[in-house]
Amino acid sequence: PAKINLALHVTGRRADGYHQLDSLVAFASAGDVVRMERADAFSLEITGPFSAGLPVDDGNLALRAARLAARRWPDHFGPVRIRLEKTLPIASGIGGGSADAAAVLRAMTRLFSNTPPQDGMMELALELGADVPVCLAGRACRMHGVGERLQPFPAFPRLPAILVNPGVAVSTADVFAALGLKPGQGGASPMPGDALPPDPAALTAALSSLRNDLQDPACALHGEIAGCLAILRDDPDVRLARMSGSGATCFALAGDEGAARKIAAQLKKARPDWWIAQAGIGNIDLTRR
Repeated sequence: PAKINLALHVTGRRADGYHQLDSLVAFASAGDVVRMERADAFSLEITGPFSAGLPVDDGNLALRAARLAARRWPDHFGPVRIRLEKTLPIASGIGGGSADAAAVLRAMTRLFSNTPPQDGMMELALELGADVPVCLAGRACRMHGVGERLQPFPAFPRLPAILVNPGVAVSTADVFAALGLKPGQGGASPMPGDALPPDPAALTAALSSLRNDLQDPACALHGEIAGCLAILRDDPDVRLARMSGSGATCFALAGDEGAARKIAAQLKKARPDWWIAQAGIGNIDLTRR
């Protein structure tokens, strides 16, 4: 499932150059599809509307995740054939590659009926990328540090939403560079408190007081994001519109599922060149996936 940063505060930059984050992350009912089977050798096949140009070697996080897991725990895992159906846009701020890598790690444990130490699997996930640990957890979390500290929220309301990507690929490195924090420099304040409102309307209202610190730099680099947000905010049924991650995908929260479906349908007619998905955001049941 796609990872959505409902809020993302950049609280500083470490001396080693990594940015410190405080982010509220949940997951959408839209996502890529990963299918795996045991094989004599590792391989990756990619299909789907966003498959063009994606690497099928270790440049792809999904294949790299499988190889690293088998190398780390050779008594647990072996070679696999991976088939990835890529339905999420690329370089879009919703953790598509990270979610694929996490799905592969989950599938490895099911396929071989072996579970390595949980701490070890999380360490491997962090080696793959900052968003992979939270995608491996697969639950709504508050994410601290560079992605290594997770505070899960077992009870999280389902938020009716629309995901919109205006068709631009965004470089995460460029957006962080545009934010302008120097190594060792402090950033913005963290999110206040640890508790979350129990119902969608109250949570949406609470989210309005938070922000995504990468949104303004991304909009400055890519005016299409600002235009997308303006269109979403002009809709009277939208309660909150914000960019996810480093962009360019934006999300809009609606009052109910019916309003979300209507907004998505109208947007698809008005902007057939955009990627638009009506989805629920919250905790996604991964036990049957």
